[in-house]
Amino acid sequence: MVGPIFIRESLTVPRRGRHYLTRVSYLLVLWVLALTTWQAAYGWEKQVSQGDLAQFGSLLFQLLSFLQLTLVLFFSALIAASAITQEKDRRTFVLLLLTDLRNYEIVLGKLFGSLLQIMTLIACAVPVLALVMLLGGVSFLQVILVFMVLVASGLAAGSLGCVLALWRDKTFQTLALTVLALVLYLIVVEAAGMAPAMADWQVRLNPYRAMLAVVEPPTEQALLATQAYDYAVIMVAVACLLTGVGMLRLRVWNPSGEPIQQRDVPDEIADEAKGKVDIHASPGKARTVWPNPILWREMRTRGYGRRPLLVKAAYMLTVILISVWVYSTLPAGRAHHLEAAWGLVPVATLSLILLNVQAVTAITSERDLRSLELLLVSDLTPWEFVFGKLGGIFYNAKEIVIPPFILLIAYAVGGYIGIETTVYIFIALLVLMAFAAALGVHIGLKRNSSRLAIGYSLGTVFFLFMGTMICIYIIAVSGGFGVQWSSFIVFLVVGIGGLVFVLGGERPSKAISVAAGACPPAIFYMILSVLIGDPVTGRAGDPLMPFLVLTSAFGFTIAAMLVPLLSDFEVALDYSGPMEETAEG
Repeated sequence: MVGPIFIRESLTVPRRGRHYLTRVSYLLVLWVLALTTWQAAYGWEKQVSQGDLAQFGSLLFQLLSFLQLTLVLFFSALIAASAITQEKDRRTFVLLLLTDLRNYEIVLGKLFGSLLQIMTLIACAVPVLALVMLLGGVSFLQVILVFMVLVASGLAAGSLGCVLALWRDKTFQTLALTVLALVLYLIVVEAAGMAPAMADWQVRLNPYRAMLAVVEPPTEQALLATQAYDYAVIMVAVACLLTGVGMLRLRVWNPSGEPIQQRDVPDEIADEAKGKVDIHASPGKARTVWPNPILWREMRTRGYGRRPLLVKAAYMLTVILISVWVYSTLPAGRAHHLEAAWGLVPVATLSLILLNVQAVTAITSERDLRSLELLLVSDLTPWEFVFGKLGGIFYNAKEIVIPPFILLIAYAVGGYIGIETTVYIFIALLVLMAFAAALGVHIGLKRNSSRLAIGYSLGTVFFLFMGTMICIYIIAVSGGFGVQWSSFIVFLVVGIGGLVFVLGGERPSKAISVAAGACPPAIFYMILSVLIGDPVTGRAGDPLMPFLVLTSAFGFTIAAMLVPLLSDFEVALDYSGPMEETAEG
């Protein structure tokens, strides 16, 4: 009933070797996280009672549930959006519109096909959550409700990414609007909950509050009558509404952006103009190209779509809402050294993600349009190409890059951050921004598959910060690092191995291996050094050492990625046929 697109995905996805590796890796991470949580809570040598086991089971159940919810929301939306944007970039989406496929077969086939692997991972994690029941503190109904919330959230987020991909033409606009729409939705729901009449609707509309009502019910009767049921129904209704809009507007929005063609000229006029006008010239006024044509094209043309201001307006609205919320919660004077983090961390993280999206799509769009080969066979030097792309990326994303620095200066003027710390954070943000841009360009040039390049690039930025925050949360629960140092070593080894694979590909260099081994510990050390300070008295350690560690690790990583591109300029250009392309994803 869904159509041949979904049938093709359901037959080809399980055949890929990456499918099995993803499932095994996902379950391995959950298992290591469970062991780490046990060490953080009790350790291996302490004698525990049945009550301690029940308390640990409840803690682990909450941690795994919220972690999976975050991953489902983020990746469901982006994977569903990229499944359509890749077709548009390759100009194969128009071919689907020329077939006798109905609108619902195209939309639902793309949506369910892209969410197939996400739903498989959710189903694989259900037995893990069920095993937690053996420890106590968790009921079978809670496991079912968590599965319900995860599926409903993934379906709604995927429908959002799908309809935005059908609406917009460019990959950057689609992915950026998808991320911003998710963030704006959570902010608006939380802001609406401040009204007494909307307080009960927060659980029905906010996925995190719905999950909290499931994993921490006050009583068993409250669990039976939880508002998570209403949340699941509303999210399924939202998914149906969004997919319905996509079906109705599919052939209205697509195809768009037809190429400009020469107007037909009567023969007698053409004969008179012969020798006077070059009939093969492009219409419009001729423009002078800069010495670096890549930089000129990035800055002076509409290479990222006809309405890029829509993305920037959505981002500015998000920053304004976050700033208003932070301003309303800040005390009159400096309370402790973590006050500035409430506003600066989410804004900076969002800027890094969007900048990375801009960078990786700047390369994948060229690859899918088959214009990357033409650029590489021209007389352009590697320096012109790489720095032209980087310059264009920062220029087009300047409205995304600047707000974190403005917010940092506002904190400094308000007295929440000292002058020395402000300078360190300012330079560190510059380094992280450069890392996000260089990472997108590097992975985009090293990977043949655009979908894999986008997934690896965004996943790297996401997991660098998400993994670190999970480690910090476990340390906060345990009250120390020494009781679970062995599990954290496993986390770092897994993270470093994944970073080596993403950055180095099939042939990682020694510099890439060293850089991959330095970045995760650097972020971990930086955040841990900040948290060591007493949050009551405001005392914190010397910010110089975390600054030096962070800038050195990421500065070296930037050099490890850019130096080979500027010297050897090795770019993956192997275009695969249909069978190989199916195997690659």
